[in-house]
Amino acid sequence: MNKTHSFHIPVMGIGFTADSPIKVAHLGIDSVISLVDDVLLEKIRKVYTSKFGMDYSEIRESDDDYRANRVESYLNMVQEIAERKLEELKQNISQKTDELKAYIQSLPEGHNLREDFKQWQNNLPNRDEILNRIKNSLKLGSIDVNIMTKVDKTNFKSGVELPAEYNDAHAAFRGFAKSNLSSSIILSAGMNPRLYAYIENFDDFYPDAQGQIKKKIILKVSDFKSALIQGKYLAKKGIWVSEFRIESGLNCGGHAFASDGYLLGPILEEFKLRRAELLQSMHEILVPALTAKSRPVPTEPITIHITAQGGVGTAEEHNFLLNYYQLDSVGWGSPFLLVPEATTLDEETLNRLIDAKEDDLYLSNVSPLGVPFNNLRGNTKDVEKQQLIDNGKPGSTCPRKFVKLNTDLTEKAICTASRTYQMLKIKALEKIEMTKEKFAFEYNRIVEKSCICAGLGTSTLKALDADIKDIGPGVSVCPGPNMAYFSRKLSLQQMIDHIYGRTNTIERTDRPNFLVKELSLYIDYLKNKVKEDHDTSDAKLINYYHQFAKNLDNGIEYYQQLFSELKLDFKNSKQQVLKSFDDYSAKLQLLKLEILSMKPAPIKVKS
Repeated sequence: MNKTHSFHIPVMGIGFTADSPIKVAHLGIDSVISLVDDVLLEKIRKVYTSKFGMDYSEIRESDDDYRANRVESYLNMVQEIAERKLEELKQNISQKTDELKAYIQSLPEGHNLREDFKQWQNNLPNRDEILNRIKNSLKLGSIDVNIMTKVDKTNFKSGVELPAEYNDAHAAFRGFAKSNLSSSIILSAGMNPRLYAYIENFDDFYPDAQGQIKKKIILKVSDFKSALIQGKYLAKKGIWVSEFRIESGLNCGGHAFASDGYLLGPILEEFKLRRAELLQSMHEILVPALTAKSRPVPTEPITIHITAQGGVGTAEEHNFLLNYYQLDSVGWGSPFLLVPEATTLDEETLNRLIDAKEDDLYLSNVSPLGVPFNNLRGNTKDVEKQQLIDNGKPGSTCPRKFVKLNTDLTEKAICTASRTYQMLKIKALEKIEMTKEKFAFEYNRIVEKSCICAGLGTSTLKALDADIKDIGPGVSVCPGPNMAYFSRKLSLQQMIDHIYGRTNTIERTDRPNFLVKELSLYIDYLKNKVKEDHDTSDAKLINYYHQFAKNLDNGIEYYQQLFSELKLDFKNSKQQVLKSFDDYSAKLQLLKLEILSMKPAPIKVKS
């Protein structure tokens, strides 16, 4: 992978990384923009076009194909600004030695530009030649985008349902496809066959005879099986998956997918061992698919990259992932929320994150998507939500409408965080006979859903002094558990130096190894689920918990063997890590006994 850096900044929330490429792409750093909220992108475009003296013409909701056009215009603007900043760096490189020096110092050790810079500073006879070589080596970081494939709401115009290509995810995809970018789109949150079929309509996603692809597909996957299935599925359409991005099920920010107890290490081990198989199986399907479409066929299998993210917090962990699992890049998410030179948050939210401890970061049920969601306790969106509940008006007015996906109570889809849905649900609940305790429990399950569509973009708009009248001031923020160990605002240089081990910005000495932390999160998750369902007689659910625990057991055994055999990695902490695995193994055995005490209902046999 021809990258300037061995890390990337993943998508965070809806707005936190929306302008990250403007801040860091000219420094060779890859980052990801969420395409969920076209309204947010349009507002940010207005801010930045003014700041950089660019033309701006508002794209209104009444305009045809407004969502795709907003995405396209925003991405083209981001690319233009990033290229302008890179060109300015190149043109002024000989005068701005401090700026060049800062750029060089940010690079990982061993990067060839470091040696070139030393030679240039030494005034060698070929100094101009070296300077040109440095200029030609400066590349933009990739300006990537992200779509949650299931957030694909059907849209209407004048009460008439529009064709599927105007669904939210489809339109956002089209905006990226039409843009000038040569980068990647990350498809996350599961498979959407209709959206995957839509990719076939755009030439930029097909390879040329040399295997080059202008716009690449990255799939965020939970395990090897999912990667193989989806990779082959797209290959049948002539579409190559250029990267598989594995994220920890629970030790991450945003929505959390618990992946049935499969831990990050064993998952990455399978990718490491079966990478060649994945590549070859996809290639064998791709060739006839491209031939059938009369498209160029690469003579050699196209490269695939494997990357991972979730809870990484030290240079030692970073290097372990790169070297042992042979990854191409490692995602650093939540810590970058404390780096204003890379992400955009309002000052109040930033300070809340700086002060956050383990108990302030919790896995919640506030997401209307019905998926566990990492949340910051006491964030202002949830305070706002509670005030509405206390005033007898639970639910949001649904200003953004991006997750209007539920049809349980209405013919037309609505959002479970909306006032309409919650009031209908509460009315239905009031007609059912139950105890006060049971009613309170069910009531809270209804009203805990929060309008994260708006909340996850509000902080960015506030920081940019953009208009928030339509959504209000409440902020949602979704850091991962790793945030607890980073406790001060950081410069970009400090963050990069931390990643590469040139400094340490973690002041606490009790931070657990990221693999131990993930295991602890999984055991806590299973413990809470078993407690919640302890009286169930559902045999299928009980069997699921048995399998979940078995997967955790297998993961612990894998780690115990792995760390026992490590020679160079984690030398100073290996014994403590092994003890932690032993301790959590003991906790898991007790939990397995609880699961064994759960009794499925007897199977009724017809006489």
